[in-house]
Amino acid sequence: MSGERTGARVDEAAAAFGVEEPTPWQREAVTAVVEGRDTVVLAPTGSGKSLVYLAAARLTPGWTLVVSPLIALQRDQVAHLDGTDTRVEALDSTLGKRRRAALLDAVGRCEVDLLFLAPEQLANPAVAEALAACPPGLVAVDEAHCVSEWGHDFRPDYLRLGTLLDRLDDSEARAVRVATTATAAAPVLESLTTRLRLTDPTVVTADLARPNLALVVEQAADGDRLDARVLELAREDRGGVTLVYVRTRTHAEELATALGSTGRRSAAYHAGMRRDAREEVHRRFDADELDVLVATSAFGMGIDKPDVRRVVHAGAPASVDDYFQEIGRAGRDGEPAEVVLVHRPEDRALGRFFAAGVPRRSTVRAVLAAARRVGAAEPREVARAADVGTAAATRVLNLLELAGADADAEAVREVARERKRLEQSRVEMMLEYAGTGRCRSAWLLGYYGQAAEDCAQCDNCASGRAGDAPVVDDERRGERVVHGTFGTGVVVDADERQLTVLFEETGYKTLATGVVDDQGLLEPA
Repeated sequence: MSGERTGARVDEAAAAFGVEEPTPWQREAVTAVVEGRDTVVLAPTGSGKSLVYLAAARLTPGWTLVVSPLIALQRDQVAHLDGTDTRVEALDSTLGKRRRAALLDAVGRCEVDLLFLAPEQLANPAVAEALAACPPGLVAVDEAHCVSEWGHDFRPDYLRLGTLLDRLDDSEARAVRVATTATAAAPVLESLTTRLRLTDPTVVTADLARPNLALVVEQAADGDRLDARVLELAREDRGGVTLVYVRTRTHAEELATALGSTGRRSAAYHAGMRRDAREEVHRRFDADELDVLVATSAFGMGIDKPDVRRVVHAGAPASVDDYFQEIGRAGRDGEPAEVVLVHRPEDRALGRFFAAGVPRRSTVRAVLAAARRVGAAEPREVARAADVGTAAATRVLNLLELAGADADAEAVREVARERKRLEQSRVEMMLEYAGTGRCRSAWLLGYYGQAAEDCAQCDNCASGRAGDAPVVDDERRGERVVHGTFGTGVVVDADERQLTVLFEETGYKTLATGVVDDQGLLEPA
């Protein structure tokens, strides 16, 4: 089929979902999928990644399976497609037995066009049987960074996806696979390609630049001054809504209460709230009934409000990836918006505190023994058999997924140590961003492998600091290297003064460029 004819079909498919003119990267990605190529799509939050698999679904033989991590996100997608001629369904844990059975029966008879489900559903025998009866022609994995152990939002349920999807492939035809994500540095892209068993994938990267965002970083002397500055920023009426991100539930409640006493319509949002309470806050946020929302990272995927005029971080986030995704919620309408990070000296120590610890040897042994004894994948059953809490059992089982099914207690604990080192190094990388003198927008884009000119509007550009910053070495970014002590890694940032490498075993390390070059500390992998 000619490129012109394919392009016309892509435009026609996009129009069915209300998109009159797809972007060049959307066209490129849909075309790759339609031509039968596995594809990875890296594009900003809210830029229309879902159009890739929705449009491709109309142009690909058979039906489409979409693996998505959050029930709320699945429901939003289903609601958005209501009224189209697409037969779309979501299979989740809230469905009643009768409705679930009817839906699986419809899937087995090939009577759906699009099916959304969470990764853990694929391990269910009844689901696997229905999918095997009518294998999909296209499989889309949304939020695909969750599959990578190096991703900021790693989810062990995603680890099994490659194997589970392989089982679904029809004996005569393998389903085309497309993975979408908003945050994937080079090591994460490499990892998700392997984990999802993608075959020589086409990688389509949208322009990640957000020229309407002014990036600002401020340092407060201590926690009290940090709160005072955050409250000052949140009290300013910039039109639209202000979104404040914090690290803890308590902090969210405290700041929301303080803002409410000043007359600002405010609310807190975190995972510790009841489901109906969270849904009510979400409704008020969407209905323009809030001036300020103070939230933990639980307020995350699927947020698509156009008029967030300011995003404030009260303290350094857990990672650059978290930060990039959260600031992406500002200025979705294309109008100017401000992003302010207010951090403090103790953020480094707090980051170490928040990094998950290493479970006790006795707990690991008990959970491993119970899992092998009862043969159950459900954490609750394993927890009951091991006489430990469900959270503890879940954590050990997640670590076991990374360590391998035959791992012993010490191997599982070593994986926990590696995870802890990685999480701590992510905080260091975030503080590296906070302290940089380079253009902040260019620094962030470089982290994701995109060269960029200075933005001329972040605090460093406005003050002139960016002009005095070290010269960036774009050619070294993405290089796979080996260090005698730290092992194999990927260069994620480089300038004339220092290199930042994400090592597979020890996380992010910053090395002096001169020392590395003079002593030959890094060899090509």
